Amino acid sequence: MLELRNVTKKVGAAEHIRDVSLALHHGTLNVLLGPTLSGKTSLMRLLAGLDQPTSGKVFFDGKDVTGIAVQKRNVAMVYQQFINYPTLTVYENIASPLRVAGMDRQTIKQEVMRAAELLRLTPYLDRMPLQLSGGQQQRTALARAIVKKAGLVLLDEPLANLDYKLREELRAELPRIFAESGAIFVYATTEPSEALLLGGNTATLSEGRVTQFGPTVDVFRRPDDLVTARTFADPPLNTIELIKRGSGFELDGGVLLPAPAGLSGVEDGTYTVAFQPHHLSLDAASPTAVAINATVAITEITGSESYVHLHFANAAWVMLAPGIHRLEPDERVTVFIDPRHLMVFDQSGRAVRPPHDLAA
Repeated sequence: MLELRNVTKKVGAAEHIRDVSLALHHGTLNVLLGPTLSGKTSLMRLLAGLDQPTSGKVFFDGKDVTGIAVQKRNVAMVYQQFINYPTLTVYENIASPLRVAGMDRQTIKQEVMRAAELLRLTPYLDRMPLQLSGGQQQRTALARAIVKKAGLVLLDEPLANLDYKLREELRAELPRIFAESGAIFVYATTEPSEALLLGGNTATLSEGRVTQFGPTVDVFRRPDDLVTARTFADPPLNTIELIKRGSGFELDGGVLLPAPAGLSGVEDGTYTVAFQPHHLSLDAASPTAVAINATVAITEITGSESYVHLHFANAAWVMLAPGIHRLEPDERVTVFIDPRHLMVFDQSGRAVRPPHDLAA
């Protein structure tokens, strides 16, 4: 297990990582999700031993490794900006950690060929890195990490430079590869969709803080606070500040938006109500869906789906609708939201849970 205990990293007066505690287990996939400058790379450098924390401790399998340099740890790293040895062939780049480990020639060949086949590098093994495309160079760096069989594998947005088809294939394959190796697998990304595709566990980051950590789907569906919910939303989370009275929230036009199950008895007052863009629809998907009259700002059509930007009261929302919808600016449109999909946050930004959830 790799464990961070109350780790803080300061550079001058700036806190890059703030009081982070995490426990990552062998054979698990752990995603670091957050926007640019949220602290993902800084946290990975602390996990690897490239940087030392200003305060707090790092443990690996119960041993304090806070002061131990990366060269003395069994760590493999792959970055978005790939790093290969320019004077070595693709074969020798992949084989390099195995040669350092003193493996015999036949074992090295077997491991290199297995990784090359997986990453579609077999035709390029005799080439030099500068003779490859950017995607091929990135795959070479990934193959080197795979053969190393490190106890900790850190991937910092490693698929960003690959074509769509290969990226999707590797997203499906990488978790299995590293789970079988027993490695602790840490994968940094800015994309919520990528975190969901990879599965495993996710730590959401904001301004150097880990706002939540747990099974990826649980963090997505049940964020502890508004910051986490916004981090795990792309397109951006839809929000609106509403007053709760009785069993629901009052919308403009006299429409009552029923409170989600278990929250009807929550104290009346002002709350932030939030929902994902794909939970708005042009049709009532269920008998409990509530109709809302909004105004179209602009529509973006991607081919298979449409992003419809809407104005409602003082809120700006995005609806992610399957298919092509040609809605014009200033057009009035009726959209639907099922109260079951609503997330409710108090004035401090904490999620409001049903009483039985709090008791549990």
